[in-house]
Parts: sequence; C-alpha cells; structure tokens
Amino acid sequence: MRYAPTAFALPTETTSDVRARGAGLTLLPIGSHEQHGPHLPLATDTVIAATLAAEIAEAHGLRVLPPVAFSCSQEHAAWPGTVSVSAATLYALVRDIAESVRASGATGLVLVNGHGGNYVLGNLVQEVNRLGHRMALFPAFEDWADARTSAGVLTTNDADMHAGELETSILLHAHPHLVGEDYTSADHLTGDRRHMLTLGLEAYTPSGVVGRPSLATAEKGEAALSALVRAFETYRRALEDS
Repeated sequence: MRYAPTAFALPTETTSDVRARGAGLTLLPIGSHEQHGPHLPLATDTVIAATLAAEIAEAHGLRVLPPVAFSCSQEHAAWPGTVSVSAATLYALVRDIAESVRASGATGLVLVNGHGGNYVLGNLVQEVNRLGHRMALFPAFEDWADARTSAGVLTTNDADMHAGELETSILLHAHPHLVGEDYTSADHLTGDRRHMLTLGLEAYTPSGVVGRPSLATAEKGEAALSALVRAFETYRRALEDS
C-alpha cells in the first residue's frame, strides 16, 4: 500500500504574510480524486496541480491557495476509489472562492487545473471575465502540448491522455515515492475515444491507463514542469494588462 499524506506541502502563510505581500494574483490548484491505473495514486491530478502552482508561486512571487481535491471525474466511476462532484458543485465552489479572494484584495485568480475533465471551469472563466473580474485557466491544451515537446515526451496529449508518460514523468521527478514500480509494464493505447462521455473510460481501457507510462523519466518531468512555469508568464501579462 502506498500512502503518503505529505505528498505536497499545504500553504503555511499567516494572515500577516498575506497583508505584507499586498494585493496581486492568486493561484488556486484544482485536481481530482480518480483512478490513475495501477501505478499512480488517486490524488495524482491534485498533486500535479499543487506542485505546479507551488513552482509558479515561487518563480513569480504569488500567493497559492490550498488545492481543490474533488472535481468532475464521472468518466472514471467504474474504478474503486474515484470520487466526483457535479459540474454545478465545482462551478459554485470555485466561483465562491473567487469572490472571497477578490473581496480580500486579490487582483486576479488563476485556476491551475490538473484534470482535463473539468470542462465547466472554462465556462466559469469566460463568464467571470465578462463581468469585469479577472480570472484565467492554466495550463491550456496547447501549454501541455508545448511542455511535452520541450521535455522530449514522445507521446501526444491525445494518445497519452491518462496516467501515461507525462503524468508519470512529473511524479517521478517531484514525488517519486508515489509511483509504483509497475509503471514500466502499464502501457495501454486506445485510439479513437469519441464516445467516452457516453460510455465512460472503461469502454476503452481495462486498467484505466491511456498512454505509455513505460516511457516516463524524472528528467522529462522536470523539463515539463519548467516549461509550464515559463508558459505562465503570458497568462500573468494578460491578467495584469487587462
């Protein structure tokens, strides 16, 4: 059994620390609690989102909030351990957090999203910005694709959708104790998955893996995270210039 409650550090700042920093952008990591094959923990998306947010905060001097650990994972419901909330619940929770953070003086909120199934977050960001508030969703699909290229990841976003080369590489770099040794034999490729929203992921993979974790390395994970931290700069400029 792999159980590591200290996989990533929660923010430990005080209210005095926040006051001294002053108003600015705030980061909210959003993950999920869903199956990630036999070799990665249910909390993988949350760990990755929190790890990425922490590195961005360090690089840019920003405030980072504790992660939202439950989200929209209904396509993974066939596997034990997966926990989901409705899109409406996730929308309401994140919007309430955004309102609270804005009321306390933050100039903008960046949702650092680690789970591709959180489609509702895109709608929320669009709506909030139309109301004159400042919010961004990061990383975009293109940012993940660019990070793969920068890191020398051999698989694509589509082929390596879940618990594959990229996610396993990031954990091998940042939290290697969370990766099971069986990652080297966990590959599974699916091809076309156009009916996944109707049938669930179980229609395409018996293990829950979609990708090639056997290709993962810690070096690729480090390079991918570094590329994402660099990519964040354009989001910061977009929020601060708007």
